Amino acid sequence: MAYRRDKKEGVIIPLQIIDLQEDGFHPLVNISVFGKPFVVVLDTGASKTAFDETMLLQAYEQAVVTKSDKLSTGLGTTTMVSSTAIISDLYIGSLLIDEFEVAVLDLSTINMAYRQLGHPEVLGVLGGDILMKYKAMINYGKQVLKLKK
Repeated sequence: MAYRRDKKEGVIIPLQIIDLQEDGFHPLVNISVFGKPFVVVLDTGASKTAFDETMLLQAYEQAVVTKSDKLSTGLGTTTMVSSTAIISDLYIGSLLIDEFEVAVLDLSTINMAYRQLGHPEVLGVLGGDILMKYKAMINYGKQVLKLKK
């Protein structure tokens, strides 16, 4: 199912729900960054959208990644060094999110686990910063994400 736009409901984006083999489920979302397609995990528990540094730099070598003084929490640790990057052309369906700051982390262990389970690698996680700003509604039954401007 492709994304669609509804004047009343905003942008409706299909979700792919993957089974983590008795360890729960993750909803995945197709996005576009720098004109290239990627997959991200829809993570309602993540306060900030975060991308994997290696994948980001492979997608766009000129991406400016700035080291942060803050340590990232979550992902099983409170000591992960993080960076940030400004993304100028993030598309979720037809919704353009322009000049948006994302956290940049090493997510290689997550991608390794996904590969071992036969799932696609992910650029990162779509977090609460975008979900709140665009009034996200997640419908697991219909497997869709709705975002409003």
